[in-house]
Amino acid sequence: MTIAFHPDAEEELVESIHYYNDLEEGLGEDFAMSIVNTLHRIIEFPNGWQIVDDNIRRSLVHRFPFGILYSVDEKHIYVLAVMHLQREPNYWVERK
Repeated sequence: MTIAFHPDAEEELVESIHYYNDLEEGLGEDFAMSIVNTLHRIIEFPNGWQIVDDNIRRSLVHRFPFGILYSVDEKHIYVLAVMHLQREPNYWVERK
């Protein structure tokens, strides 16, 4: 399976890495690795997480208050949002 990011989701990821690096050196890299690990779990079990809307699922990220919102077809995983869990819950809906 291949993973593709919505441009806004990619921007959220990059901004969050920078934010955590600004808080503490190396914390952004820890965050990035947590995202990578979550993506690996999604690839391994693409239908294993809660459906939050239509065919959109959310997998929580270990250690950080984030969820990855994504959709799945036979060959692709499409990441719609790298969402901080304290953010307005449905801000990403227009990305579908």
